[in-house]
Amino acid sequence: MNYEKFKNCIDACYECASECDHCATACLQEEDVKAMAKCIQLDRYCADICRMAAAFMARADGFMGENYSRQLCGFCATICEECGAECDSHKTEHCKNCAEACKRCAEECRKMAA
Repeated sequence: MNYEKFKNCIDACYECASECDHCATACLQEEDVKAMAKCIQLDRYCADICRMAAAFMARADGFMGENYSRQLCGFCATICEECGAECDSHKTEHCKNCAEACKRCAEECRKMAA
């Protein structure tokens, strides 16, 4: 079972998904919600792909599962990088926290995908 091998990446994905969900919800409470539209959209995409990547890694039980996980993690890293860059462009604390979680997740996913 590969679960232990992927544990750091799985944890980073779930943490990132949680931060993205929180960020999207907090962005909806900002005074200028329209200015946060791209952030909210990327947060939602990022949270979804992070959960999917974590689920694939948790059930990877052979070459096929591991191969799918690696491919999905590469895509997850790309979305995390985009989401992190968008969040980092905002001054709010929730966006800064999300950007950090996205960067950590992207790093772990890049390692996993290699």
